[in-house]
Parts: sequence; structure tokens; C-alpha cells
Amino acid sequence: MSRTLVLCKPDAVERGLVGEILSRFERKGLKIVAAELRLLDADTLARHYEEHVGKPFYADLTAFMSRSPALVAVIEGPEDTFAIVRTLMGPTNPASAPPGTIRGDFGTLMTENLVHGSDANESAEREIAIFFPDLA
Repeated sequence: MSRTLVLCKPDAVERGLVGEILSRFERKGLKIVAAELRLLDADTLARHYEEHVGKPFYADLTAFMSRSPALVAVIEGPEDTFAIVRTLMGPTNPASAPPGTIRGDFGTLMTENLVHGSDANESAEREIAIFFPDLA
């Protein structure tokens, strides 16, 4: 089994889409092993987005991610679960995300694209350790 981190970002929570998003993962046969609604603080976001610290968009990104609660979840499934999750999410830009994907069906803005999913097994391990250290 493999695990990955998913964030239902503040826009997904504000729009009442968390249930729909999580149900798509479950209908695919993936399991939610941890989930918690959290208001993300600056320190946690700095650790999560460490590769973006200092970039021009970083302040806007962290302001968005901390404006209201996000649902933080660990999803479990077969080998390379991260890839399955990212396929279900669709491309980062909702304008190019195909129908049937989370972003294609519900996204409208590049800067508020509803979900985050780890992009590799290594990043999944790092990200899970940030949000759920007891699972790492």
C-alpha cells in the first residue's frame, strides 16, 4: 500500500465541495486513513511550500491557504497512489482540466484550484510527516 497527502484547499471548503472531492477518491477504491479540518498557520505553510519561499507568488499563496480552514487528508491505495490522486484532480490550471476531473468539473481559477496532491512518493512522505507526524 502507498499513501499520499491531499489538501482540500480553502476554496473547496468554502464552496462545500469537500464531500464530493473525497467521495471521488473513495469511488476510485482509495481509502481515507486520516482527515482533519485545519486553519493552516504560517509555519506549517512555510514547511509545506518550502520550495516556493521567496518566490513572487509566495505571499499570495500563503494568504489564500490561510484565509479559512482546509481539509488535510491522507489517502491510501495501491503502489503510486499519488499518481491516481493527481489524475483524478486534473491539471493545475482548471481551464485546461478535462471534464470528469475535480478541477475540470469545479475549478475556475488557476490561483484557487481546489486541491493539492503530493507529486511523488518522496514528497508524499515529507508532506504527511508535516501534517500527520504520527503516520510518518
